Amino acid sequence: MEFMGDRATLLETGRFVQPHAGNVADAIDAAVRADHTGKNRSDTGHDDTDDNGADTVETAGAEARHRSAADAGDTAAMSVLGALLLRRGDLDGAEPYLRGATADGDRAAANNLGVLLHQRGYADEAAGWWRIAAVAGSAAAAHALGRHFRERGDEPAAEYWLRQSAEQGHALGAYALADLLEHRSDVGAERWLRTAAEQGHREAAYRLARALERRAAEEGRRTDGVGRLVGTGPAEPGAARGAVRRARRGEDGARPAGVSRGGAGRSEARRAEPVAAVTGPGAVGQTDPALRVLSDAEAAAGEHPGGRRARDGRPGATGSGAPERTADQGGALLDEAAQWYRQAAARGHRRAALHLGAILERRGRLKEAGRWYLTAAKDGEARAACALAFLLRDAGDEESAAVWWLRAAQDGDGNAANALGALHAARGEPQTAERWYRAAMDAGDVNGAYNLGLLCAAQDRTAQAEQWYRRAAYAGHREAANALAVLLLQAGDPVGAEPWFSKAAEAGSVDAAFNLGILHAGRDDDRTALTWYERAAAAGHTEAALQVGIALLRDGDEQGAERHLRCAAGGGSAEAAFRLASVLDARRPPPGPPALGEPVAEKSECEEWYERAAEQGHRRAQVRVGMLAAARGDTADAARWYREAAEAGSRSGAFNLGLLLAREGSEREASLWWTRAARAGHGRAALRLALLAARRGELADGQRWCARAVELGPAEVAERAARLREALLQELTA
Repeated sequence: MEFMGDRATLLETGRFVQPHAGNVADAIDAAVRADHTGKNRSDTGHDDTDDNGADTVETAGAEARHRSAADAGDTAAMSVLGALLLRRGDLDGAEPYLRGATADGDRAAANNLGVLLHQRGYADEAAGWWRIAAVAGSAAAAHALGRHFRERGDEPAAEYWLRQSAEQGHALGAYALADLLEHRSDVGAERWLRTAAEQGHREAAYRLARALERRAAEEGRRTDGVGRLVGTGPAEPGAARGAVRRARRGEDGARPAGVSRGGAGRSEARRAEPVAAVTGPGAVGQTDPALRVLSDAEAAAGEHPGGRRARDGRPGATGSGAPERTADQGGALLDEAAQWYRQAAARGHRRAALHLGAILERRGRLKEAGRWYLTAAKDGEARAACALAFLLRDAGDEESAAVWWLRAAQDGDGNAANALGALHAARGEPQTAERWYRAAMDAGDVNGAYNLGLLCAAQDRTAQAEQWYRRAAYAGHREAANALAVLLLQAGDPVGAEPWFSKAAEAGSVDAAFNLGILHAGRDDDRTALTWYERAAAAGHTEAALQVGIALLRDGDEQGAERHLRCAAGGGSAEAAFRLASVLDARRPPPGPPALGEPVAEKSECEEWYERAAEQGHRRAQVRVGMLAAARGDTADAARWYREAAEAGSRSGAFNLGLLLAREGSEREASLWWTRAARAGHGRAALRLALLAARRGELADGQRWCARAVELGPAEVAERAARLREALLQELTA
């Protein structure tokens, strides 16, 4: 420190406020740091320079002039020459000039001398000079000093100096301060991220957007609205449950963890402004084949941005260039997040491009989403390549999707490897599928092990399936735990299955909760079974809601039963729709005789539920709809529903169809349907056949059908059949 001069004298000279050296030297110093470190300061936040002036390009002649002036003792020339030599990497040549300028009170030289010493490994000595420059008003030096203290673990000192830098408008100081505050979960971090982002700091813009998304997600959960709008990290172990099941059916691949149908999160927000031009490395042209495919798909599906609805059911974008606004606070936050994503993405931030693409995809702007995915993918973002592949697959271009999945999988994306595995499984190539599932597992994606279990189970390789299910379940995959429990239950080990069902259910598996209900119901433990059914039903499980409805009906709670049956019926359960219709039907007053000229009444709600169940193939509902149609006098509709039920195996449908045909004079065809019903166990059909045989004089057949009717019942039918059989016997013996 003997060459540093008298610090007290330096602080009293007043030269630190003179502009003659600061503008030129600070600008050169900014270039020095950028060239010397080779880092993008917008991403790293590492910039220890004072950059108050414009960039200056120094020629060899200019250097000679500065050297001449510096040797003559000119302070500004010494500062500029030292910065030039520092930029060139000539530390030995730069140090004497920087020290000389610093001794004369040059602020930029003090800052640059700190940079030089830091590069040489003298961190403490560098901090001393940064402190001098910072006290004199250098925002860059304050930033460097703050980072120095943070590296040393002295967070209070780091916060003090970073705040000094940030309050002077230094973008990197604001970003570093925000990073420190965010590390401590301080709510003030967002303010400084915004400050840095507004000055063009792209990493700050990205992180500000992420913070806004998290707030939007919390707002959505509080208002019971859109819920979790965007993923903030890897998906939970069960994220690919539905997609993996589709893979087993040969439909598609496992959905990327943390990416919703190609997005950066499960459910993304809206965009807020028109697409900005993208230039530089990875920029995407308008004629890119992938974008043409997406544009064609968007047009073919009628998904022009105006007035469409996104695939998650929320309103789509308006399609205009004006910023869009949602009605809720969470949507407004997401609008702003989209703006910051766009700003960062336009500056080459590939993760911002990925998230922006996800937002646009949710709004149905497939071409724009594909553009940003493609930009990020070409810059090396594997998740974006995987996301783009899902978009292309959905647009019908499976071959192009496979190319991007392959690219992402080769870059280590486990989700893409899972998708490739499912793709090959759907094509009947289990060996290739297995290879990609293993690759996904090697990439750290637990869904790979689960998918391997599904693949082995589909091939009846039960032992291997159990092995992979166990591996995934031990890693925390809740659906693998459920699948393992099912496998053990099928193997006759309910004791071994129950803990895995419980583990999966406690982890949030709705199917496991429902399966626990089945397990306890099989043990006649109805109370515990109902508890698990109610838990699964509350999470939206259709069959569980049906079971709760049935249990409540049995207990006499008709209102509670109706509520659960409506949920199950709305979820697509035909049995629930039929039972709900029965509950509503029982409340209707019996219809009176039709009055002359009375208009035909509209269908009641119970009829609509019967029809919904019938259209889903519910045989009892089909019979009931046929009966209602017959009561209205619509014999054609009644015959149609009776026939559908009969052909599906309903004996009541066959009997009623026979009655309808007999009334219309088609006795021969009626006998065919009665025969089918009687053979299926319908006593009234057997009695009808006995009467028909008696009228024809076929007494032996009549006796045979009488015996069948007596056997099948009910009591009234058995009694009538017994009397008829006795009469036929007397006729035969007469």
